[in-house]
Amino acid sequence: MKKTTTAKPAAKQPKAPAAVVAPAPKVKEPKKSVAKPSIGHGVGRRKKAIARIWLKRGNGAILINGSHYKEYFDTDIMRSAVATPFNVLSLNNYDVEANVIGGGKLGQAEAVKLGIARALVASDESYKVKLRDFGLLTVDARVKERKKYGQKAARRKFQFVKR
Repeated sequence: MKKTTTAKPAAKQPKAPAAVVAPAPKVKEPKKSVAKPSIGHGVGRRKKAIARIWLKRGNGAILINGSHYKEYFDTDIMRSAVATPFNVLSLNNYDVEANVIGGGKLGQAEAVKLGIARALVASDESYKVKLRDFGLLTVDARVKERKKYGQKAARRKFQFVKR
């Protein structure tokens, strides 16, 4: 017996899509900032701490990572270190905004001090001579020495046993 096959109707071919026009990409408009424009920028480094500083015209507020510097730094030594560039130049008409990462608090305070001094020089070149005289533009490059293999610390050796 022969098998009879029934013819299936031809499947409908999908229509070719009409020319699809992609929508024009949206162009983001720049955000209109209500904040004051920065007039100086500086980067300070000390040990493992890095401070990025922005100077703006204002009334002397110093913000570090969003909080006031007297709240952020614990001791008077650190607070006075941060304010040193302004005290040397006897200025109080700049606001400072700082982002600080890495290191300990003392290293961060020294990094902020260097960053503020550099930002002041970037805003007005005439400050450079006085800041240089007080050593505020000099980088303190001392960092922790690495530990060497076969030793207890960077220079400390293991205790020698004769017998």
